[in-house]
Amino acid sequence: MEKYIIPNLPLPYDLETKAILKQVNKSNQKLAELKGVARTIPNENILISSLTLQEAKDSSAVENIVTTQDDLYRAGLEEQISSINAATKEVLKYRESIMYGFAAVRNKHILTNNIIKDIQQILINNNEGFRTVPGTTLKSSANGQVVYTPPQDINEIIKYMNNLERFINDDSLCDFDPLIKMSIIHHQFESIHPFGDGNGRTGRILNILYLVYTGLLDLPILYLSRYVTHYKDEYYRLLQAVRDKNTENSKEWENWILFMLRGIEETSEYTINLIKAISELMSLYKGKLRPIFGRKYKHELLNNLFFHPYTKIEFMQRDLLVSRNTATKYLEDIVNMGLLVKVKRGKENYYVNIALANLFVSKGEYHNETDTIVTST
Repeated sequence: MEKYIIPNLPLPYDLETKAILKQVNKSNQKLAELKGVARTIPNENILISSLTLQEAKDSSAVENIVTTQDDLYRAGLEEQISSINAATKEVLKYRESIMYGFAAVRNKHILTNNIIKDIQQILINNNEGFRTVPGTTLKSSANGQVVYTPPQDINEIIKYMNNLERFINDDSLCDFDPLIKMSIIHHQFESIHPFGDGNGRTGRILNILYLVYTGLLDLPILYLSRYVTHYKDEYYRLLQAVRDKNTENSKEWENWILFMLRGIEETSEYTINLIKAISELMSLYKGKLRPIFGRKYKHELLNNLFFHPYTKIEFMQRDLLVSRNTATKYLEDIVNMGLLVKVKRGKENYYVNIALANLFVSKGEYHNETDTIVTST
């Protein structure tokens, strides 16, 4: 097999084929609809909190790091990190990486190699940066055979990453639609494979951040790893097909880009439906809470129940600035209304918004068998 020579960007041929342009229009329409629907949720932190957690869960699952919704939500209640299982810790690191990258891109209006390095550092919990030691290869999970050898020399890695950084930030280099560019950027990053660990997860975070950087989304809420997880074999096949052919023929690139564009369309549709369901549920809860609480009702009460699918007395105290006794009474009243389920764990009670938590496992065409929400100790 001929060695894949990573091309400098922009690519040397036209990828705005009829099929790609047709699909990119559909994908952009759905993405624009998603951007608009997201604005209907008054508190953006509710969407950021819930949807980045789902992205973290599914992106980690691509790397066979599997945890449950229940474990993730319970982890938000834990004061001691040592009590959280290893897989859940990995997923929470992924979420932390997304949030760091989102804040950096939003504040600096640029997506640099330093930001990418920082994301990977949070994800893997080291500061090694780009690979300096040769020997990295990518192997088939089926037979253990080497399918691809990325650049081995640190100078070559730096050269390719500098070129990628410029391609991301300098629109004068290429006038392709941003969604086409995102697909190219993802393939290029995974082929450079610049880190010793965490390249797949870092690359999927890069997808989300690029959509925010280009203004196609206001928030990092496109749940794209769900699509990659479901079509994992096809994802890796098309990724490798471009490398295997290694020719000026752009057909393999077209197939890869179409796969990614369909993922954006499908995932946008899923997320639109999910956000609409969250919005409807918030309206339902608000309609039931206001008559009961009367003048004591505050929007922070509703925000608490939707920012924390699993909440506890201390969260209610903090968010509503009330005493422990008042927070306890509020939660017990909401349990009696049937809007929360009270679960005892050890010496502490926590309160589960089952309707919200189950939205993440009931919407869409597919979900993982580990997604069932557990409400018993």
